[in-house]
Amino acid sequence: MVTPKRNTHMRTTVVILSSMISSIVLKKYSYRYAVFDGHEGKRAADFCSQRMTAEIYFSHLSEKKTDEEVKELLRQAFITVEKGYMETLEDLLAERTSLMYDIPEGLNSYEAYQKVPEVVEGINRINCELSSGTAAAVALICNDKLYVANVGNSRVLLCQTDTNSVMKVVQLSIDHDLTNDDELLRLSQIGINTGSLRRSTRLGNQENTRCLGNYTVKAGYKDFEDLAVACQEPIISEPDIHGGIRLDESSRFLLLMSAGLYKSIEEAIGTDQVNKYIAQIVVEQFREQATLTGVAQAVVDRAVRLHHDWYMSNSLSHPCTPKREDITLVLRNFNYPMPNAITSPSKPTVTFNPVIERNSMSDDSTLDGKNTGTVNSYMPTNTTTTTCSERTETDDGVGADQKIEAYVDFSDFYRNYEEMKRKGTLPEGLENF
Repeated sequence: MVTPKRNTHMRTTVVILSSMISSIVLKKYSYRYAVFDGHEGKRAADFCSQRMTAEIYFSHLSEKKTDEEVKELLRQAFITVEKGYMETLEDLLAERTSLMYDIPEGLNSYEAYQKVPEVVEGINRINCELSSGTAAAVALICNDKLYVANVGNSRVLLCQTDTNSVMKVVQLSIDHDLTNDDELLRLSQIGINTGSLRRSTRLGNQENTRCLGNYTVKAGYKDFEDLAVACQEPIISEPDIHGGIRLDESSRFLLLMSAGLYKSIEEAIGTDQVNKYIAQIVVEQFREQATLTGVAQAVVDRAVRLHHDWYMSNSLSHPCTPKREDITLVLRNFNYPMPNAITSPSKPTVTFNPVIERNSMSDDSTLDGKNTGTVNSYMPTNTTTTTCSERTETDDGVGADQKIEAYVDFSDFYRNYEEMKRKGTLPEGLENF
């Protein structure tokens, strides 16, 4: 699922996915779940989400028998997706080079903008597109085992119960950011001064030390003061991969989330146990909600409300406009009980509306195209539902070639026809009807 990031103020756009909606059945008993959390636009996130699916689907997954084979498949998928995305930027790079030749030599940035503003604006537009990148977290279930690969700071959590039925939360992804000591060590080994980085939250024009896409901090990293001293590209696309983890009755549910979810909660309540906190909210909602969509929506609503309440209670000490990243949550339930679950119909039904109504739009009408912070309707995860005023009828056994009683009465027509024929007043052309 794709979430593009933009520099907006307190966005309330959320994307909620349940297991059936978000999962992609690759082969028999194989499923893929993923979150792509984009930055600087959605170009990279859109491309990588589609290409990653294709790479895994057409990689002969069913032939992979060992954990190392499946993990190598995921590693190669990330490499291929990264290479494919960078190849799509060739036209943009050529256009940028051409525009640079249109700037007179010897001008600084300010002078260039005063002299040829349209050229500078064109270069800035291209640089923005070249900066598009994405964090990626991919979970693959194959042969009853779970494999996780990620770059960036999106998280994957597996919730299990032990022999005493105590819930435990295992983070299967790695946060590739400046809070990760291993990543700081890697950066120091290529010549970057990590002392100043420890006091920062950004590396170049982004937060992550690994990502897919973002040409500017890879091939163009020399343009950034904090990265220019590196002897090689500091931001890489190599994923951390974990698995395979055997899925059994102790495996309860799986969560994939963008950084916006756990960061909003961390900022709001100051907890250092945010994974446990999120899992507890999920468990609470499993006991209350009727669908997985309802569970996921309630979790995100809680995070948004906590962050909003935190800001409002501290608005005097935080005069800046509140900002919160977009939130994406993917939930896969393995066997956690849902006492209020809506069961799917065992027999397909066909829905008709015998009455055609025409309603005028009013100020109270709402279109689904506008996102709000709270969703009040729940959709079963294994059906597609369309809302309208209609009546449901069950199958009455009428086949495609079976005759049914006529529902249009032509008796008045035939009676009038015979009367006009007797009087000789039939219109021309109907004499031999």
